[in-house]
Amino acid sequence: MRNGIRNIVFDMGKVIIGFDPGIFMDREKIFDENDRRLIEEKIYGSEMWLQMDMGDLNEEEMIKKVTPEFPGHLRPHIRNLIAGWPYPLIEIPGMNDLVFDLKGRGYGIYLLSNASVMQKEYWPGVPCAKCFDGMAVSAFEHLMKPDKRFYEVLLKRYDLKAEECLFVDDRRINIDAAASLGFDTFLFEGDALKLKNYIDN
Repeated sequence: MRNGIRNIVFDMGKVIIGFDPGIFMDREKIFDENDRRLIEEKIYGSEMWLQMDMGDLNEEEMIKKVTPEFPGHLRPHIRNLIAGWPYPLIEIPGMNDLVFDLKGRGYGIYLLSNASVMQKEYWPGVPCAKCFDGMAVSAFEHLMKPDKRFYEVLLKRYDLKAEECLFVDDRRINIDAAASLGFDTFLFEGDALKLKNYIDN
């Protein structure tokens, strides 16, 4: 066990569950490269997607706003691409088992995620969701990583000390913000065993 660490704080997308627009487009059988680039630009890389994560826009509102920006052959797919991506959820190999293991060993388990209000609908379908002792989700707090105030929401809500928490995220900018607050940190690159070894040493 890492010295002094009592709690593990996880990011969600690309850490607990997969988030891969390429897979979402494959599910819709959209393989044309121009179509895929347009979808990346207008949906997953758009300002509206960030507005959803901030809680300033929901999925239905984005669908209504963005659909007219697409050619007719793509419009039937827009709802699934925006609101249907979590179905089915993609598991990150080994992570559900690791979270169950850490919970069984007495760690506090928490979630700190940039996600839309729809998170509350699909999160219960994540096998390890039952292990979590608490969470802060950006859309409900109107704050996003790497804003330090968002991390502080989680710390204050559950009376946690940053120096007793390991923060796990797939983005360096989010890791750096956590480290500046005193968290131990781990940059997750898809390897659950590497994370386990880090926690155990």
